[in-house]
Amino acid sequence: MDACIKTGLDVVKICLVKETPLCEKQKICTAQDAITAISHELSLLDREIFCVLNLKTNGDLINFNIVSMGTLNISLVSSREVFKSSILSNANSIIAFHNHPSGNHEPSECDIAVTKKLYEAGQLLDIHLLDHIIVAGLTGNFYSFKDHDMLNFNHSIPYIT
Repeated sequence: MDACIKTGLDVVKICLVKETPLCEKQKICTAQDAITAISHELSLLDREIFCVLNLKTNGDLINFNIVSMGTLNISLVSSREVFKSSILSNANSIIAFHNHPSGNHEPSECDIAVTKKLYEAGQLLDIHLLDHIIVAGLTGNFYSFKDHDMLNFNHSIPYIT
């Protein structure tokens, strides 16, 4: 009896599904521009979420993707999931966001480790991590890794490349 069973190879199609726009498309040149684009949405949430803004080479917004929705104080972040929408969108760069519903805008050791991991993954994919911004609940405060010179793992990348 033949131990090898012949089966057909499935063909799959992967596509991006567009939803209702979050904000007007605009150019992102600074952390404040990025905050203006989505901070209101993040500040209202009662649990942590991790999301990305995908950008074109000239800094124009392509889209926004919620990568992970977590609990009160933690959200699971996988590089594969973070860059999935970026690859499908033909993004040149991303800005990562997550919120701290507690109102504390300081990064944890875990936040720093995740940022370094995403920076390195982006280098392999040729998709630049321009910033990782923490939005502190309803306080209006935020923490930009770029503004605090926390993205110098190898070299600095300007917002518009």
